[in-house]
Amino acid sequence: MKLAKILENESFRIFIRSVVSKAGLTFLFVMVAISIYVVATMPLDFGIRVWSNPKLWADNPKNAPPIWVNYFSNPKLMEHVRIVISKPARVESVEGGGKIFTYVVTYRHGYEQFPQTIIIRFQNVTYYTRYTPVIEVSVRRPDRLVIERLFVWRALTTAGKPPYVRSERIDIEGYKEAAPQLSTFLLREFNITITPERILSREVPATEIIMGKPTVKDENLQFKPLKGRYVFTFKVRTYSDKDYVGGIAMVFVGRAYGLMGTDNLGRDLALGLIYGFPVALLIGVVTSVMTTAIGALAGIVSGYYGGFVDEAIQRVCDVLNNIPLLPLLILMTFIVKNPASKIKISPLAVIVMVLIAFGWAGLAIVIRSMVLPIKSQPFIEAAIAAGASKLRVMFKHILPQVAPFIFAQMIFFTPSAILSEAAISFLGLGDPSIPTWGQILEASYRAQALQNGFWWWVIPPGILIMYAAITFVFIAQGLEPVVEPRLRTR
Repeated sequence: MKLAKILENESFRIFIRSVVSKAGLTFLFVMVAISIYVVATMPLDFGIRVWSNPKLWADNPKNAPPIWVNYFSNPKLMEHVRIVISKPARVESVEGGGKIFTYVVTYRHGYEQFPQTIIIRFQNVTYYTRYTPVIEVSVRRPDRLVIERLFVWRALTTAGKPPYVRSERIDIEGYKEAAPQLSTFLLREFNITITPERILSREVPATEIIMGKPTVKDENLQFKPLKGRYVFTFKVRTYSDKDYVGGIAMVFVGRAYGLMGTDNLGRDLALGLIYGFPVALLIGVVTSVMTTAIGALAGIVSGYYGGFVDEAIQRVCDVLNNIPLLPLLILMTFIVKNPASKIKISPLAVIVMVLIAFGWAGLAIVIRSMVLPIKSQPFIEAAIAAGASKLRVMFKHILPQVAPFIFAQMIFFTPSAILSEAAISFLGLGDPSIPTWGQILEASYRAQALQNGFWWWVIPPGILIMYAAITFVFIAQGLEPVVEPRLRTR
């Protein structure tokens, strides 16, 4: 019933009639929908536990563009690939105890570039005896050549009581156990002599040896990517029937990643950008609602009471209105971020509090000027004559007259708050534990992303900041005919 009344309301029909209003509401719906998705699917401490945790991004390519650039580039950039195997292809029992688990990872390579590196993860290797599991790795290439025993990994003996649990991350580049086997493979199959030291120093990348066909041109050794199907076989020898491996993951570190690419730490920028939606909405809505409420209350009280109350409120407004907000925000956030400061509060909270404390004065002055002619209207005098209290007159009779303007101002204050946070974060004074659009821009500036051509790190957060601002500007413009009836004839 309430929704039906809203839809039938004349002011709403005037508002929704505008194309600008419809665009603003559509943009706002998208922001709210994404914010709900983020709150429902991401942890509240995403910034600290995920975004600021470099271990979680260690396997990702650094400064990689989004994968959709392949629609516009030739040759295509290799996309990042992660393959996780949790169940063995075969399990064999061993006489005397233990088992042999065989895991098979199949990867098809179809690019003109090599992976930046190959990362192998052994996850939750669990064993119950002092005889630790042994994992032997071999590779079958598309040309049917096989690299036997690329390396052998043995879990280290762990102190304490069983079960013992180990996880290991192996970067094939610079992994000393693999270099001798790769050197032997080149000599046996191609009669090319490369010392293990040259492979370990990455003078001759291990990834190119595994996935490439060598050629010698002008006495220089070069590798051409070998396209086709690669089969990586992992044989896990355990010494107890209870031993097992939680899973094996292989990462072929590509040169393009995800919908929005990565930054210099390998962080998925798409996650940071969508996490910025609820943060922007929270800052904008909380600031605008509180600022509007204080300003409207102060303006109505000042205009209706007059006298000393009016004079006091207006002088306070004059003082606050002449204080430049940006330098004040910079000063307050700098004090809070100072390691020597005893004030432990998030810079985002400081930004919101400063905007509220110093942002209501302008609205109070305007509302006062609107209340002055309203309070002398006959219906106000009739209410006073009927015995209505001052509070009833102010909130029952005066507030409805100025409510459309107040609501329009509340909408208009929202982008100002979002832009203020972005400006402070861009200056390096924001909260580094919370990925906001301003924080992402600031990180790109520090890493000289624009100078290095990492446009996917700079343009999307800038567009989203403008998107949020335009959303509320459109809604505010749509409210203008509601606030000012003379504009309805346009």
